[in-house]
Amino acid sequence: MARRLFFKIARMAVAVAAAAATIVASSGCATLLEDYLLQETPRAVSPPERPPEEPTVEISNYSELKEEIVGLLMRHEGRIRLVAYTYDGDISTDIARARREIMDEDPISSYAVSEIAGTATRIVTYSEVEIRITYKRTKQQVDSIVNVATERYLRKELLDAFKVCADEAVFRTSLQLTEEGILWHVRSLYYQNPREIVMMPVTGVRIFPGFWSDERIYELKFGYPEQTSILRQYLGSLSIFVQDNAKLASGEDDAEILLSLAENLIEASSFNLNAARSISVHGAQNLAVTAYGALVNGRAAGEGFAMAYKALCDELKFECSVVLGRLDGMIHAWNIVSLQGDYYHVDVAMGDVNGIETAFLKTDEDFMERYTWDMDNTVKCNGPLTYEDIVPPEEPEEVEGFEGALDGEEPADSEDGDEGDEGEAPDPKEDTDE
Repeated sequence: MARRLFFKIARMAVAVAAAAATIVASSGCATLLEDYLLQETPRAVSPPERPPEEPTVEISNYSELKEEIVGLLMRHEGRIRLVAYTYDGDISTDIARARREIMDEDPISSYAVSEIAGTATRIVTYSEVEIRITYKRTKQQVDSIVNVATERYLRKELLDAFKVCADEAVFRTSLQLTEEGILWHVRSLYYQNPREIVMMPVTGVRIFPGFWSDERIYELKFGYPEQTSILRQYLGSLSIFVQDNAKLASGEDDAEILLSLAENLIEASSFNLNAARSISVHGAQNLAVTAYGALVNGRAAGEGFAMAYKALCDELKFECSVVLGRLDGMIHAWNIVSLQGDYYHVDVAMGDVNGIETAFLKTDEDFMERYTWDMDNTVKCNGPLTYEDIVPPEEPEEVEGFEGALDGEEPADSEDGDEGDEGEAPDPKEDTDE
């Protein structure tokens, strides 16, 4: 009974559904029903996936691209990956532009970089950029670059490098110096600091400009005839000898002390004529032209004496400079000292050869006959003092009791006038024979 009821209800449902379909079709609503059945529910579009490799930096314009390349350079790194989902411009064109501008604008690029290269690859929804930098300098070399703003600071940094016998120094500055200007600083520092720089280095200079900026990088390479360890030993010995010799100076005033320094230097060293004849240029890498040669080795050419005398004067805080010139046409050097507001020439080397009285506290006029130097760029020496003012000439000794002999008087101690007494003056002829 129940089973028959179930089938009856099912047949009625089917009939109702068929009737409904007939009604819809006859009423023109078939299209609406079809549209309803085919309608799709819209889905939210998810953002494009980022590249699988990380880390990356997103960029959207030229300024950001260039900034990332400069940052890579400053960190001294070789590679970086960038992505652009939207980019204002053509990436490949901008890579070439950034490379050109960075290499031209920043002097560190021309100093440290061999090549900047980059590629841009389109990957469906984004562009991937790879930048690569090849370096010709190590990170340590780049980090050792010293920024200097003034020539005074440049000279300080140069002197610090010389004190440790460094083989190179690199500076970044907006100072517009030429190669000749840099070499002038090296030479002047050497002659002003004979105690801190044992030997003037052979110096090579390379300049790396920023073509569209005022900044430059100056790379200086220093060459010495000895190893750094040996040069540092020389400097240690020289410092000790300068201190010890300066302590020997004596005198009641500055003039006497300066004279004492010269006399003690002559005692400590001798003029090396062979070395002097062989030297053809000032600052030659020869110990005979250094303060070390004069004070430690005990033999030096004129320049070595001059460098040693300045080192001693510096130790005692006297104003003293080294003069480069010629003596009788031969390469030579000597000193100018300041004394009581006036300036004088002092040539200790020739004092060793001819006597210090011939070469101490001399004026320009005294030296002009045999010496030549750059008088236009050298302080004038015309002080009134002379060697004789410091060391008066000795009076000839008088023979006691014979004062009036030349006037025909009797000797004072000859009471009876007898010849052959003990008070009689010796025969001049006998003195000559002796």
